[in-house]
Amino acid sequence: MNLSKKHDESATKSDGKYFLSINELGISIIQGIAITLGVLFSYQFTAQHGGSEEKTRAMVFCTLIFANILLSYANRSFYYSIVESFKNRNFLLLGISCAVLILLFVILYCRPVASFFEITALSGSELTTALAVAAVSVLWFEIYKLIRRA
Repeated sequence: MNLSKKHDESATKSDGKYFLSINELGISIIQGIAITLGVLFSYQFTAQHGGSEEKTRAMVFCTLIFANILLSYANRSFYYSIVESFKNRNFLLLGISCAVLILLFVILYCRPVASFFEITALSGSELTTALAVAAVSVLWFEIYKLIRRA
């Protein structure tokens, strides 16, 4: 084994040396910025529409959770769409996503837990708003992948 090759800067993802290529790393940074902007939008939207501190915190938290779940599915492939990636069943990812959603609803709707986190329950329309903001902040990547495949 050549130890000098272990630290070779010319190694590529195809060599198996790096987890992400430079292009994928750049896309991941842009995804993080988009999600941050979505969460900030959720914060501003709720605060400007008279939401209490607890309501605003709950909206931001839900937006972040929804965005992370969607990101997990969007990033299964940096080339194929989410729909195509569902052909490769991943029961662990589905199970974790369901568990996270159950815990989210426990945090939101179980009063002692909600009080601990100083959040309040959200209405259906508020949850839908958080999901929509999360979807916009993540699913733009699907358009990028569509253009890339064309």
